[in-house]
Amino acid sequence: MTGERDNRLVVGEIRGVYGVRGWVKLFSWTSPKEKLLQYDVFEDASGKRWRLLEGKPHGKTLIGRFENVDDRDAAAELHGTTLYVPRESLPPAEEGEYYWADIEGCEVFNTAGNRFGRVSYLLETGAHDVMAVTSDDGAETLMPFAPGRTVITVDIDAKRITVDWAFSEAPL
Repeated sequence: MTGERDNRLVVGEIRGVYGVRGWVKLFSWTSPKEKLLQYDVFEDASGKRWRLLEGKPHGKTLIGRFENVDDRDAAAELHGTTLYVPRESLPPAEEGEYYWADIEGCEVFNTAGNRFGRVSYLLETGAHDVMAVTSDDGAETLMPFAPGRTVITVDIDAKRITVDWAFSEAPL
């Protein structure tokens, strides 16, 4: 998951309508994606609450129906809505696992103490996640987020990650 804001985390987005009875297509940033359907109340960016009445996987996507959204026109008005949940509604991360929102913003150093920059976002590639690290001059370096291999330590409280990665003046 990604995008912490006011002690809320972004977990998904409404990406379109499905049918004529108020159902919407949901994009999930949870892992696995179906975990999005375990939350029954979401907030939008303004703090308005939305109660999910029902939801289910549908092909490669998810669909859901929210309270007081009863037709296609009402569903279309929700297109593009970012869905947040309170951080306290998430289970604690297991030992050695991290929420992406905790990794984003961390400063990245190599074992020699050279600073690469800050984690601006992460990508899921299948083999392992990848950190996009942006330096002070705006250059972006992609690094594997592979704890025990390239990632040596993660200190969420200090917002610091140490990597086993050679330092270079030019982005790799």
